[in-house]
Amino acid sequence: MVIGPDPDFPYLTENDRFSFPPPQEWEGSIIAAGGNLSPGMLLSAYEQGIFPWYGPEDPILWQSPDPRMVIYPEKLHISRSMRKILVSGRYEIAINRDFAAVIRHCAETFRPGQDGTWISADIIEAYCEMHRLGWAISAGAYMGGELAGGCYGIRIGDAFFGESMFSQKPNASKAAFLCLAQSLFANGAQFIDCQVPTDHLASLGGEELSRKDFIALLRGIVR
Repeated sequence: MVIGPDPDFPYLTENDRFSFPPPQEWEGSIIAAGGNLSPGMLLSAYEQGIFPWYGPEDPILWQSPDPRMVIYPEKLHISRSMRKILVSGRYEIAINRDFAAVIRHCAETFRPGQDGTWISADIIEAYCEMHRLGWAISAGAYMGGELAGGCYGIRIGDAFFGESMFSQKPNASKAAFLCLAQSLFANGAQFIDCQVPTDHLASLGGEELSRKDFIALLRGIVR
């Protein structure tokens, strides 16, 4: 199996689609392996409840965890301390000011307990192209003109699929994420997919869904 994107796999434009195995055939979180990160492959994956997540020595692994975590508009939680930070002007929040910088910082930020990053050069290139095409969105928290934290993801229809975030100053990534979430919900998004459940995401209003319920949720929302 080829490590990373397969150079012999067809390039799919944003108007092309690929059919992954149907949910009734899924066993475990890894749904498929191989392919590439072309726009049509990424859009196909997200529309079917799948996303790429793999290590530097792996082929592209297409995953769908069970359970999943999502945030609904009415469940978004902004603590009293975060409200104070947001209104204080400590951070200037900008959406899509510098997508490339945000994803590169996500790749470079050290995370305790992790050996390296899954955000490879191939991932960065692919998602920057998705941003150029209008599918990928970033939010950055700036302090003194410097990027201090941020997050990015993919919006398809009324769903937003969060990918990663980073922080170099206290609460910077949380400030960027909460402002992005408010903007998304104000503009019609019905939920934010947070992928793998964590206590941090739960503190922001995330709740767990079974994979079956998540796939059902996608239908009629992603279009």
